[in-house]
Amino acid sequence: MAPRQVVCAITVAVILLSKGCQSQQSVCGRANLNTRIVGGQDAPPGAWPWQVKLNIGESFCGGSLINEQWVLTAAHCITRNDLNTTEVLLGFNNDSDPNPNMMKRTLSDIICHPAYDSVTFNNDICLLKLSATVEFTDYILPVCLAAENSTFFNGTPSWVTGFGDTDPGGPSATTLQEVLVPIVGPNECNCDYSGKITENMICAGVTGKDSCQGDSGGPLVTKKDSIWIQSGVVSFGAGCGLPQFPGVYARVSQYQEWIKNIVTGPEPGFVTFSQSGIDSDLSFTCINPPTDPPPTTFSPTTDDSLFGGGEDLFHFAHFSTLCVVLLCAVWQHWNAI
Repeated sequence: MAPRQVVCAITVAVILLSKGCQSQQSVCGRANLNTRIVGGQDAPPGAWPWQVKLNIGESFCGGSLINEQWVLTAAHCITRNDLNTTEVLLGFNNDSDPNPNMMKRTLSDIICHPAYDSVTFNNDICLLKLSATVEFTDYILPVCLAAENSTFFNGTPSWVTGFGDTDPGGPSATTLQEVLVPIVGPNECNCDYSGKITENMICAGVTGKDSCQGDSGGPLVTKKDSIWIQSGVVSFGAGCGLPQFPGVYARVSQYQEWIKNIVTGPEPGFVTFSQSGIDSDLSFTCINPPTDPPPTTFSPTTDDSLFGGGEDLFHFAHFSTLCVVLLCAVWQHWNAI
């Protein structure tokens, strides 16, 4: 490092210390070991240093580290009843490797959004406090969060990561997976999901590239200059990578104040993501308007065809809701034929 860079680094450190380390923006979103430019493959160790794996009893979900002691995940993944049975893996990359860069933590608190709706999946977001702080390394770093008023245009390249199924109904990944997906605007996504998408949701995906069973709670991120910004939390969807049905995520930028009011210690790094030009989604027209399906019942036997979390069938309410979403989408598709 050149002398001038050393002086700058020391100056920044002194300023942060003088402010009581109130913000993580100086360190968040830095993936020093990330050189990936394509998707749908194993992620090398350290490529996504904020990725967290949550072992919740006999099930699992994803999450993202947002400061030295807090993790962001989906509300449908976890409840306060899981406080003493959840193991948090940071710096974890592969089920079979030694994972020398891994740290393990338990939880001291679970705070899910008070307005979370298990029927519509609105406000599907939750904060987890680790039992102890973690030391940052190249393999364990916090992600930056999309600030209020951030805009993600239709087609914006983004990445989703997780340990979920690599194929619908297939086995879970043994190595952390990464896939490049485009943002799908709210007008188009609402057309796909019969008007079920709220302002608290963001969609992303393309045929054959999507999050899947077991990826819930994990991060959807977009790069701005040299840093990565989390725009979404894996929430729900119809199938995995099906045509016309992108994945649906909790929109992180909607929750800046809620997160700031709960998280203790250094404040997470909030960064505004903005784009110039015109969002093509603004001119999107739904050719086949949503129609209400007839009343129907469904008795679930397996959740392999849906992604909605790493939870098992004992989370019955979450699964049955996703079944309804899928049936609505199928009904809309057949009406359009």
